Amino acid sequence: MSKKGICYLVGAGPGDLGLVTLRAKECVERADVVVYDALSSPEILRWMKPGAERVYVGKRAKDHVLPQDQINGLIVDRTRKGQTVVRLKGGDPMIFGRGGEEAAELAEAGVAFEIVPGISSAIGGPAYAGIPVTHRDHCSQLTLFTGHEDPTKGGSSIDYAQIAKAPGTKVFLMGVARLREIADSLVAGGAEPSTPIALVRWATTGRQRTINGTLADIADIAEREDFKSPAVAVIGDVVTEREKINWFETRPLFGKRIVVTRTREQAGALSRDLADLGADVVELPTIRIEKPDDKQGFAESVAHAHEYDWLVFSSPNGVERFFDAFFTIYEDARSLGNPRIAVIGQGTANKLKEYRFGVDLMPERFVAEGLVEAFEKESIENLTVLWVRAQEARDVIYDGLVKQGAIVDECAAYKTVPETADPTGAAERFKEEGADLVTFTSSSTVENFFKLGLPWPDGCAAGSIGPVTSATLRKHGVEPAFEAGQHDIPGLVKAIRQWSGVD
Repeated sequence: MSKKGICYLVGAGPGDLGLVTLRAKECVERADVVVYDALSSPEILRWMKPGAERVYVGKRAKDHVLPQDQINGLIVDRTRKGQTVVRLKGGDPMIFGRGGEEAAELAEAGVAFEIVPGISSAIGGPAYAGIPVTHRDHCSQLTLFTGHEDPTKGGSSIDYAQIAKAPGTKVFLMGVARLREIADSLVAGGAEPSTPIALVRWATTGRQRTINGTLADIADIAEREDFKSPAVAVIGDVVTEREKINWFETRPLFGKRIVVTRTREQAGALSRDLADLGADVVELPTIRIEKPDDKQGFAESVAHAHEYDWLVFSSPNGVERFFDAFFTIYEDARSLGNPRIAVIGQGTANKLKEYRFGVDLMPERFVAEGLVEAFEKESIENLTVLWVRAQEARDVIYDGLVKQGAIVDECAAYKTVPETADPTGAAERFKEEGADLVTFTSSSTVENFFKLGLPWPDGCAAGSIGPVTSATLRKHGVEPAFEAGQHDIPGLVKAIRQWSGVD
């Protein structure tokens, strides 16, 4: 029996990944193909299962990679073929997103579909600018309309005079290009020229920018500030509340564009910490993790791990790869025996805790040299040690432990290779917009960043997680602006705060 297809029309929210619904995440995770536009939060694509297909249709203003009729045909065709299709649409698919048209096409084709609402920028955008669209002291009515239509054309479906006379807050989307005409039409329809208005660009993201004015002068302000789409406009007395409750744009790293070069899988923790501080985070992975060249040797080392006196893990990646393989071979954690466990830093220790294993030895300095020094306080002469490492790791740990008399076997659990895929367009954005800071969490992220051949932006700083990474940066002619005192992600975040003047 052939698989029955279904299409999910999914609201991707206004931009902040935290505003995407759990249902939307579930749909993306099970999708065979994701059809997405330019307003979707690109980080959502990380949730896709391996092998799933991405189709970019690029709908924004006048730049359509695929016209609407072809998008309709695409989602119908793929669903008919038995695929699970997700049509990701910025905001809510049914609020000026043409989701109703796409649903009608799916219904007419007789295929299964589901509508997954999302938070619209019409609501989320003002909230992140500190503007409540309804407020007991100001209004109890909300009017939404599209600014996509030209109010000066004959036969417009929007009655601007009626909107102008309506009480309460007015919110319009997609109207920056016609801002002057819209404001003039509302005033001509009876709105007071002094009515407050705010425009919020790239709402709910680290790129958010807000301007304020009145219907009389907002067009001049927008032109002077070179204010472009995508933006949401809020009209009404509620705009004055922004002075009191502007919470998002006052966070400590707001206005700083920070590049994260970690692997796509590992970037999340650092990106989240920086985004929570208000930074505009650009994830530009320069490396990815793959299986080691000697897969059989790795498997044999894992199978015999219970025979060792010590297990040494020098990275969270090594822990994850080791235990994923271990539990493929053994069903019982007790099969590991009772080796003592050493790690190079807190991040590696935290990853071990996820597998319910504790740590017997961790150095004060989270570098290979620090771990060797920590072992000097132990008696490891003639003891067996299995070192779980990256394929290209330095020999510091091996040489240091052998010098102390240990019998050391190496277990290459993974290798790092250059990341060549750029599904979110981060590299292009970096070239066009630059950054305030590029963060590096290992020598391999440095080496592979420079292999990308991207120009180093004027005024851009480099942040290093530790001395080895700093040395690699200097080798490439870049002096790090700072080096984390504690060589892990929390230490790097602390150093970024100090660099920016927050602490």
